[in-house]
Amino acid sequence: MSGLPAGQVSFDDEPLILVDENDNEIGHRDKVDCHTGHGTLHRAFSVFLFDAQGRVLLQRRANAKPLWPLYWSNSCCSHPRRGESLEYATARRMREELGLESDLERLYSFIYQADFEDRGAEHEYCHVYIGRARGNVEVHPDEIAEWKWIEPAELDAQLAAHPERFTPWFKMEWLELRTTYADRVEALIGG
Repeated sequence: MSGLPAGQVSFDDEPLILVDENDNEIGHRDKVDCHTGHGTLHRAFSVFLFDAQGRVLLQRRANAKPLWPLYWSNSCCSHPRRGESLEYATARRMREELGLESDLERLYSFIYQADFEDRGAEHEYCHVYIGRARGNVEVHPDEIAEWKWIEPAELDAQLAAHPERFTPWFKMEWLELRTTYADRVEALIGG
């Protein structure tokens, strides 16, 4: 696996966008503070990238991640920073983490909260996107420990056998993609 040039792309003090339960911006707070305790509701996104064969790209989070290190998750997930649109933030983060580009389609949004042991939590208003990957995967080593393309049916089997290996948001989002949005995913990978 090749990697993007080393260089920090994620900072504890980067200002994230605080939102209410309707995704209205209500302020800003440092990333580390947003993930302390049970978390503070903030705007986030999750991206699922597919290849021409219909496989989905998974990443295994780097060991240095404070929350869910070495868990498998979706292609890319992060937060828009203060002043960034979701469109800009998703494109930025795909380049930074994966060296990839994609024309993304937004599917839905949802709120979730998940505690990770006693180390902190995610509490996010998360926007979920799908897209076809363009380019060659070149991961950022500070963000991603491993990556793989996987057939959806094989991923279903792995999730059923070992759900503890995957991040909580990924499990919720993948279920929605396989049920509620199966036709949209099929149109993407079939087109």
